[in-house]
Amino acid sequence: MSLKKQTLFLGTMAAIGMTILLAGCGGKTAAASSSAEAGTKSAGPGVKEFTVLTMRWGDMGDSFAQNQWLKNLESQTGVKITWQVVSSSDWNEQKSIMLAGGGLPDIIFGNMTFNDSDIINNIEYFIALDDLIDQYMPNYKKAMTAIPAFRMITTFPDGKIYSLAKNLPSRPKACNQPVINKKWLDNLGLPVPATLDELTAALRAFKEQDANGNGDPTDEIPVSFGRDYTSDLLNPFSINSYWNPTNGICSINGAFVFYETSDNYKAGLKWLNLLYREGILDAEAFTQDDQMLNGKRQSPNASRIGFDYQWSSDAVFGKWSDEYIVIPPIKGPDGKAYAFGQTTGVHSIQRNEALITTACKDPATAAAWIDHFYESEASIQNFWGPIGTVITKHSDGTYTLNDPPAGVSADAWYWDQSLRDFGPKYIEPGFSDHIKLNSTVGDGLKLEAAKLANDIVTDPYPAVIHTAAETSELATLSADIFGYTAQMRAKWVTQDGIDADWDTYIAQLKRMGLDRYMEIKMTAYNRMVK
Repeated sequence: MSLKKQTLFLGTMAAIGMTILLAGCGGKTAAASSSAEAGTKSAGPGVKEFTVLTMRWGDMGDSFAQNQWLKNLESQTGVKITWQVVSSSDWNEQKSIMLAGGGLPDIIFGNMTFNDSDIINNIEYFIALDDLIDQYMPNYKKAMTAIPAFRMITTFPDGKIYSLAKNLPSRPKACNQPVINKKWLDNLGLPVPATLDELTAALRAFKEQDANGNGDPTDEIPVSFGRDYTSDLLNPFSINSYWNPTNGICSINGAFVFYETSDNYKAGLKWLNLLYREGILDAEAFTQDDQMLNGKRQSPNASRIGFDYQWSSDAVFGKWSDEYIVIPPIKGPDGKAYAFGQTTGVHSIQRNEALITTACKDPATAAAWIDHFYESEASIQNFWGPIGTVITKHSDGTYTLNDPPAGVSADAWYWDQSLRDFGPKYIEPGFSDHIKLNSTVGDGLKLEAAKLANDIVTDPYPAVIHTAAETSELATLSADIFGYTAQMRAKWVTQDGIDADWDTYIAQLKRMGLDRYMEIKMTAYNRMVK
């Protein structure tokens, strides 16, 4: 795949991407019957009632439903919504039951609620929206004209649109940038590292000296990560695949490649092995869960982590956040710096944000109701919170975000007050210029940090839509391929041997069907490009 062709497509693909979860299904006839019986209910004369299902992280609950904009919308449209809120903690199990015959809601919000595989494998449950868009959704039609990627990313292999897209306001181009403990650097008289050699030297000093200044030179952990592994640490080796690491695909030297067979990947793992052998990389990196890792990041007595990759310096370090700063991307062995991101905003444009199911008896009214979300002022209130509570609208047409309640982080407040990342949204071109964010906290801080990397961001391999047959075949191929790459990665970082094993490793991946895996991925990519 040439760089020119990638650029033409990815420039419009913008910021889509998601980890594809594979879900089986059964009992479809019973489910469809049950759903039809549920239907759209009447809430009184002239009032329609719909059920809207959305997933929330952990125990967030349904507080967002008190958003004043949502209440006003009910009065304005005569449409009453019963929100069905599920938790990410057990949603996959609940979803399988629902798809096997548990009855569907009228409307589904959020790309993490039902994904590509759910839709493709249960296509008879979802209404094709093309005609509804044309007849009842003028705002969405306007959005598709302004952002052609809206149509491209939501067109399924059969040529129809089953889900609606979103674009989010004020999104940074770069994310997961290098974050270092500046206090540790100052304590040891070290400069901010700019190259891989300088970073290695700083991490080595963190390991060997009392960097946090608590009198114990052995409690510092220069760098760590969780057992799920992140490729962020390999960014200096021109590997940028954070968006969807299970794809295993990134662009190197102008072509899409399976990065875990590249020389860049090999060099990156050798560097991680060096850090591991010297005790710089956390010995528990491949075995600890998020709770263990966060316990180290937020240790009560002293800061313990020296270097990380995060959205912003205040992301995960609790009371030690002030010690950390975001630094420019680290220059790698080739003298260049690389950063993960997307040129039109990270996580900004995605599909599967709104779907109408066959349980809905009045799709036209449902579509018209959803269309109200595709206005800029509506979208910012469903991303941050309502005007008058979270947002202040000024007489000059600008908007600012209010301070969260004491003891509550900005991000937590926004999730409490709005649909936040999930659900339909559209920010018309130029509207973000009217949004004035505080550059020291929350989304404003993310935008400020991204300035260090905006100029070098390139678009990753996008989340394409696969056919049902492709999805089924990929499920088998991926289980073998990614299980094996994870096994060998842990071995090479913690035990060495990458040079001796490399040819056998490549041969084994080919026997597992890597060539076929890449063929399917590029077929789906080219299908979206045309």
